[in-house]
Amino acid sequence: MLSYTVIYQKAEEGGFIAFVPALSGCHTQGETFEETESNVREAIELYIESITADNKEIPNESTVLQSTIQIQYPLAI
Repeated sequence: MLSYTVIYQKAEEGGFIAFVPALSGCHTQGETFEETESNVREAIELYIESITADNKEIPNESTVLQSTIQIQYPLAI
């Protein structure tokens, strides 16, 4: 079984965007969180299917770090 971190963001126009940091270019979107989750699962499966068809190595999950950075606003110029 493979396991990958997925990052979800609310889209400005509505719905959600999802991307998989360990799989370069693997991203999708959906109207609801549930739809987005289903879509990203399919995107991961298609990504893995595609690279294995090209005889490439399946990427391993790497450590994903998340942080919050605070800045002073308005900016002092």
